[in-house]
Amino acid sequence: MAYSIPRTTPSVLALAIALGLVGQAHAEAPRAAELDAVVVTANGNQALRNIAGASNVIPLDRAGTRLANSADVLAGQPGIVVQSPGNEGSKVSIRGSGINRGPGAHASGIAVSIDGLPLTGAGGTPYELLEPSWLSRVEVLRGANGLQRGAAALGGSIDYTSRSGRDSAGVQLDYQAGSHGYQKRGIRAGGVNGNLDWLLAYTDTEADGYQRHAASEGRGAMANLGWQISPELETRFFLRWRQTDHQTPGRLTREQIRNNPRAANAYNLSIDANRPQHGSTWLGNMTRWQIDADSSLQAGLVYHRYPMDLNESLYRQQLDYAGLNASVLYQHQHTLFGYPSQTRLGLRASHDLDADVRESLRRDNNGYAAGTQTRRFSHYGTDTTVHVDNTLSLHPQLDLHSSLAAINTRREVQVRWPQSDGRVNQQQWDLAPRVGLSWQQSAQLQWFGNLSRSLEAAHPWSMIWGSDQYFGPGNGPSSGRQSAPVPMRNQTANTLELGARGQAAIGQWELTGYYAHLKHELLSVELRPAPDLFVAENNASPTVHRGIEAGLESPLWQGADGRLSLRQAYTFSDFRYRHDARFGRNQLPGLPRHAYQAQLRFDHASGLYAAINTDYASRMAVDYANSFWADSRVLLGSRIGYDAPGGRWQAWAEMRNIGDRRYAASVTPGYNDAGRDLARSTPGEGRSVYAGVSWRLD
Repeated sequence: MAYSIPRTTPSVLALAIALGLVGQAHAEAPRAAELDAVVVTANGNQALRNIAGASNVIPLDRAGTRLANSADVLAGQPGIVVQSPGNEGSKVSIRGSGINRGPGAHASGIAVSIDGLPLTGAGGTPYELLEPSWLSRVEVLRGANGLQRGAAALGGSIDYTSRSGRDSAGVQLDYQAGSHGYQKRGIRAGGVNGNLDWLLAYTDTEADGYQRHAASEGRGAMANLGWQISPELETRFFLRWRQTDHQTPGRLTREQIRNNPRAANAYNLSIDANRPQHGSTWLGNMTRWQIDADSSLQAGLVYHRYPMDLNESLYRQQLDYAGLNASVLYQHQHTLFGYPSQTRLGLRASHDLDADVRESLRRDNNGYAAGTQTRRFSHYGTDTTVHVDNTLSLHPQLDLHSSLAAINTRREVQVRWPQSDGRVNQQQWDLAPRVGLSWQQSAQLQWFGNLSRSLEAAHPWSMIWGSDQYFGPGNGPSSGRQSAPVPMRNQTANTLELGARGQAAIGQWELTGYYAHLKHELLSVELRPAPDLFVAENNASPTVHRGIEAGLESPLWQGADGRLSLRQAYTFSDFRYRHDARFGRNQLPGLPRHAYQAQLRFDHASGLYAAINTDYASRMAVDYANSFWADSRVLLGSRIGYDAPGGRWQAWAEMRNIGDRRYAASVTPGYNDAGRDLARSTPGEGRSVYAGVSWRLD
């Protein structure tokens, strides 16, 4: 099925043609090993440059902007759509991953790691440990390109790299403040002592929030200790601890967002909805051994405990989450069939040690007092991926890339109290292959493409929340609650990706297109028809995800006193049913079809800089019937700052949403709203001002 380029975006088509023509003009130049695979963010490392697919590298050493959550960290990146509910629970989607998920929930569809150690488990990806001030960089492998790191999910992989004493020596103090009661304080200290390097950091944040009943706070500490045992052997220990607490204002209707976006959902307000997370702990180790000039081995293990206390409905759910995650990667350079070759063999595993839930009444209900236990249930999962990846240099300018992952998913879900009416215990093996080519046509132009299969298993908790089996009358306070889980099939996708990247007269660029056929996509599905209508997360009929991801960074002017540059990122997303019995070829709701971000920035030689930026997103379908839509948005912002020579200190100030535009930042999809304006959307932040300062002491 061909891509349909909307008439509202002729500049994107012109950009694609111009990039191809300019790249062709340089076809006679020799190949350069330094070609950057990442264009919008630059500073890519060699591993990402050799991937036959799309990627992003995001340095965070001098951000010069508010970094409060993942939406701030991942902003302005092609192929990555991030929606923020105003707190840390941002919804991150790549190529339609996790489209069914609302913000604030454990994220789906992307395999996330911290320092190479898996954070994503069978229950999804928690967010409270992703404190931006503790990070030095973020690497993203979009789509099946993540298979190189054992990530078989539709959206690929994101790896967050911590600061260390080697890149953050000395003592640094940070302070940020701004609109809606926002404050953030941080201190970190690090250094190198012979073969040891160390870093300690502490941050605390607080905010009143844009909406009513949206106050939040968080505090935490991290430690990173590295030991270079020998020139060939290094080990590194990581400790993170952080607790968060935020009120949940709930979603609003489109009419409310247009006229009173700072309101809270009336129901959330009446029940004092909130989500305290009393302390997540992350304790891990990564050890790297350079066996010889051609071989290396790295292995890591992490214990992760992240209890939750959900008070966002009439019921209180206390979750005792804990898991053990592991990562192993062996790399070897050798000759295969007479050609230079690099092979990687790895393991990525996550195993739930504890996933028990205690549910009780938050308030008096039906004659039962607050605190009365209603259910006890458990939802355990284990995900294990064994993967092999090879890059074969068929020609100095042509590489063949191949990968194969064998994936084992296991789910064990059961309601244990007041009685056990059923149990899901399913285990499945599956394969995810990938084959691709990269052609270095010239020093300024590289073409790439790959064909792949991805896989995602349902979260264990969705098997109980998506159940249509209930305790009947006579079960006391448990009556009307789900009594047994339901099985779900694994979501799979076959994806074709084609793209190019390089350097041209207009700047450094990347352009990627993809087309994916999905089976059993995890969406909101009607499990029981009217008059006993029941809609929950389950496997949908076949769907299609296709899109275009484009990035361009252009140096517009360079002089003795400074430079002027323009950075642009565009993401086109067309996600729809193929031939659904009810919805035909309807668009899948929850994400904008078009997303465009740009920044025009002037940097003076003295360290002063100023920038203006824009953020556009098209309207979003609110339900699967496409009967109602959230409004589009165009936001404008500005920034000014100063980086002292030598990096001793920096200061910045910015204004966001200068026009005070009222818009839906995110949509949690409904099934069929029949044209009604229901509370599905979280409002975006209005006009706001933030400022920050950092001071480093050697």
